Amino acid sequence: MLPSPYNASRELTLGIIGGGQLAKMLAQAAYRLGLRVAILEHGADSPAGRMTQLEFPEGWNSPETLAAFIRASDLITLENEFVGPEVLDYIAQYRPVYPTPETVRRVRDKLTQKHTIAAVGIPVPSFAGVETPEEVLAFAQQHGFPLVLKTRTFGYDGYGNRTLATADQLPHAWAELRQRLPAGGLLVERFVPLQKELAVIVARNRHGEVAVYPCVETVQEDHVCRIVYAPAPIPERLRRQAQELAVACVEAIEGVGVFGIELFLDVDGQLFFNELAPRPHNSGHYTIEACYTSQFENAIRAVCNLPLGSPEMFVPAAVMVNLLGVRSGSGIPDSVLPALRVGKAWIHLYGKRESRLRRKMGHVTAVGNSLEEAYRTAWQAAEGIIW
Repeated sequence: MLPSPYNASRELTLGIIGGGQLAKMLAQAAYRLGLRVAILEHGADSPAGRMTQLEFPEGWNSPETLAAFIRASDLITLENEFVGPEVLDYIAQYRPVYPTPETVRRVRDKLTQKHTIAAVGIPVPSFAGVETPEEVLAFAQQHGFPLVLKTRTFGYDGYGNRTLATADQLPHAWAELRQRLPAGGLLVERFVPLQKELAVIVARNRHGEVAVYPCVETVQEDHVCRIVYAPAPIPERLRRQAQELAVACVEAIEGVGVFGIELFLDVDGQLFFNELAPRPHNSGHYTIEACYTSQFENAIRAVCNLPLGSPEMFVPAAVMVNLLGVRSGSGIPDSVLPALRVGKAWIHLYGKRESRLRRKMGHVTAVGNSLEEAYRTAWQAAEGIIW
């Protein structure tokens, strides 16, 4: 077992695979706990890479860089699920990796993920793996339109998803997704008529201790999360049910770390599993300011096998607004002065060098005595950041 960072003879170094905003916020939490951080990313000057002297910008496809990263790290975690399980298998020969390669293997392919979750009795919309457009049409004959067509890997923020209202839309959608990911099959799902989209963050350490965050509502804009309301404005009974489903999902994949579980609440009031992310999740950014222990700190605690902190909110309500790119070009805002004048909001700019349409460039969080109050403050600050 690795020594605790609090009684080690030297600082423990946490290696993070990926250097984006999630890694940056993980690193900030790690530094608060007295750890060092190493970042492995494809490209220099990433948001997290610029925070440490242990930056390995040649990425995991370079054997020499990967070996140096492993030597610099005492244990390793990840900020995205894009790294292949075979790379994690290699790393695990030399250093502990959490989430484990087997956990990542169960969730990285969305078809495998759906089978894994459905196998333990968690409600999942009807789905199937498809290799040809004809198989999609056969699925539609059984379940009807609309339906959702997805790539099985490398899909996020709406990239890799297409909603089909009619069979006429299938050829174009199939060609688009095949262009994005030429090899392998696709995933088709029954479309769920939505009342709300929900999410729950769950942290779990190697002892099996769990910390379950409040159920939140996520609001999408063009398939990208735009607003998060914490707690979700739904009956407490449904919030508890969502938390129970989320814990069952993490236990089904034997997860160690922090996980974002996305759920559907349909128009009939039934909850369905949507997707699971084996890493910190956009729906949990509000926890930095609104909970006793943020999702990022509990991610660090979980992979280090330390006691988990309280996930409870210490304010009645919190709202997070994502700052999405509105142009291609520099990632530096033209002005943040109007946002800073709001005063009662927390502004997070990720420091990405380049902006593009719909790209997550930062977020704003505000708290209040009600969701309405928190929303007004957060939105005022978000609108005050001029791109």
